[in-house]
Amino acid sequence: MPLNKYLALSAIALVTIAATPEPAPRLPITSFEQLSKPLPLPYNGAANADQVVAAAKAKARQAHKLLLIDLGGNWCLDCRLLAGTMDVSPLKAWLDRHYEVVTVDVGRFDKNLQIPAYYGIRDRLEGVPAVLIVDPHTDKLVNGKSIAALADARSMTPQALADWLAKWVH
Repeated sequence: MPLNKYLALSAIALVTIAATPEPAPRLPITSFEQLSKPLPLPYNGAANADQVVAAAKAKARQAHKLLLIDLGGNWCLDCRLLAGTMDVSPLKAWLDRHYEVVTVDVGRFDKNLQIPAYYGIRDRLEGVPAVLIVDPHTDKLVNGKSIAALADARSMTPQALADWLAKWVH
């Protein structure tokens, strides 16, 4: 095979491999009932959301990871189920490799709404958790039409949550 054709085919193979999502790991639990109790309270109401998001974005850019902004509140069962699932090993290790995760307290939909607004979400959030997946190099939202996909997390399985998080990783 001529070298130019070999190099072209190699480049196509590399692009195909790079564009193939890495699947989420298989979780050792099948039900939210199996999560450690009490469920986490992941949202810090006293945090400066603009500062924590900016710091997480800088870390994500430097580490070549995606930025995952988890908008929610500690009053929200679905938010706490998401946080508890994200703490399950081996998902936690997988997330640490692919995402810089930051939580933002949105109160009762009346706090820190400048964060979703920055990414073009100016209407009331459809529910929480609202998850923004951001490419930190372009500062663009990757999952624009599905930020509220986990707002009814309790109707899913832990594995379905993990698989949803994995579908954005390429």
